[in-house]
Amino acid sequence: QVQPVESGGGLVHPGGSLRLSCTASVSFFSIYTMGWYRQAPGKQRELVAFITNGGSTNYAASTKGRFTISRDNAKKTVYLQMNSLKPEDTAVYYCNSASAEFHWGQGTQVTVSS
Repeated sequence: QVQPVESGGGLVHPGGSLRLSCTASVSFFSIYTMGWYRQAPGKQRELVAFITNGGSTNYAASTKGRFTISRDNAKKTVYLQMNSLKPEDTAVYYCNSASAEFHWGQGTQVTVSS
């Protein structure tokens, strides 16, 4: 049972940056399209970015131009560089395959507040 492990969250001021990491110890990690998701209090979990096995990326409209997803297949790790953070980015961030095939991890809390 694969359960990704997320890290890198924290408290940051508006306009600040964070880099999230997620490691998924799954065989053939490189074949998966991987995504970063987030869930804010009282809201449904949403997909904010994904990266294909070929390295193509796609972003939610709310994060495009501010977030960058990348991957290191040798380390079975996917990253999310978040710049120009806004209070509305506050959420627990998770990673999973783009079709949510894995168990959900604990996530990492991102809080954007002055």
